[in-house]
Amino acid sequence: MRLIEMKNIIDKLLDYKKGVSDINITVGKQFQVEVDGQLESVQINPDFKPLSPFQTEILALNLIEGDRRLTMDLLSKGSCDLAYSLGDKARFRVNIFSQQQSYSIVMRRLPTQIPTIEGLQLPAGFQSMTSEKNGIIFVTGATGSGKSTSLAALLRAINEKQFVHIVTLEDPVEFVHPHIKATFNQRELGKDFDSFSNGLRAAMRQAPKVILVGEMRDRETVEIGLSAAETGHLVLTTLHTIDAGQTINRIIGMFDKDEETQIRNRLASSIRWVVGQRLLPKVGGGRVAAIEVMQNNIRVQNSILYGEQEGKTFYEIIQAGQPYQMQTFDMHILELYKQGLVTEETALLYASRRAVLKRGIDQIKSARGEKTSDIEGLAIDLKYEELREKKQ
Repeated sequence: MRLIEMKNIIDKLLDYKKGVSDINITVGKQFQVEVDGQLESVQINPDFKPLSPFQTEILALNLIEGDRRLTMDLLSKGSCDLAYSLGDKARFRVNIFSQQQSYSIVMRRLPTQIPTIEGLQLPAGFQSMTSEKNGIIFVTGATGSGKSTSLAALLRAINEKQFVHIVTLEDPVEFVHPHIKATFNQRELGKDFDSFSNGLRAAMRQAPKVILVGEMRDRETVEIGLSAAETGHLVLTTLHTIDAGQTINRIIGMFDKDEETQIRNRLASSIRWVVGQRLLPKVGGGRVAAIEVMQNNIRVQNSILYGEQEGKTFYEIIQAGQPYQMQTFDMHILELYKQGLVTEETALLYASRRAVLKRGIDQIKSARGEKTSDIEGLAIDLKYEELREKKQ
C-alpha cells in the first residue's frame, strides 16, 4: 500500500459521517471511526475485509515514514506517538502500538481552529486563570475528555491579553497557536526534546512567563514543574486523574514517605487551580463536558497539608466554594440535566456522589410537578387516604 493510497483511505473515513473524532485500525476488524463516543465499522471502496497483520503494519510504516526515533520507540517500548496531517483538511494525534504480535493504530482528530473559552462555554473560573502570574494549574481527566482543548482555549485567552513568551512541551503538538500578543515557541517530544523533564528543565532557561507541559508523567517532571511554579512561572499541565482529590493524592503518592511533608507544603503554596473534565453523552447526539473547578484557598491548603478529614474533603470544600467560582462535577451535571442536555440516567452514571445528585434531580422534578419515585400504591398510603376521607 502506497502513501497516496493511505491518504485516500483516511480521507474517505473522515467523510463517512459528520463528527468523526477517531480512526481505529485493528487486525481482524474493518476500518472503524468513532462518532460521539461510539465505534462504527466503515465500508469503503475498494472494500477492505477485516484487516490482516500485514495491512496494519504497512499502514503503520507509512505513518512513521522512516523516522528512526519512532521506529526504535515502537520496537523497544511497544508504542510510539506522532502527529499526522492530511493537507489542510485534518490533523491527527497518532498512537501506533503492538498487540498480539501485530500493530494497531488509533488516530485522534485534532481541531484545526483554536478554541475559545466562550466558544467552549467553560466555567467563569477559566477567565480568572488567565490572570494568574505564577503557580501551577492542573487540568485532569481520562484520555479523550477534552483536556488539551480546554488548555488551548486558556492559552488563546492569554495570547489575546498579554505580551508574554509562552513555551509549550507537547507529545505531539496539537494546536498550532498564532502569535497574537504573546510569542509562542511550541516544542514536540522526540523532535525538539527527549523527555518532559529535560524539556521543562531547559524551558526554565528560555525566559518564558507561561509553560505548558503536555503531561506530568513521572516524579521528576512534577518536581521540576513545581520548581518552575515556585520561581515565577505559570505552569499549565494535565494528569490522568478523575477529580481534584485524586489529583492531589496522586502527586503526593509519587514521592517517598519521608518526603511527604515537603511535597505537601510545596503543593499547598504552588497550586492555583485544579480542573477535572468528563464528557457525557448528550440528548439528541454528541457529547457535552461536565467540569469540576477547585481554586486554592486556605481550606484547600489545609486539606493538602494535613490530608482530607470528615467535613474537610476536597468535594465539600468545592461544594461550599461556589461563590468563588468553584463547582463540583455533580453541581455542573445537575445544571446540564436542568437544561435538558443529559438524561437522568446519564447524570447518575457520571456523578461523583449519586445520592447528592439524586436529591438535586428530585428537587428539580418536584418543582416541575414530575414524579420523583416509581413506587406507588403502598398499603400505608392507602390506609392514610381512607382515614383522610373519613375525616372529611
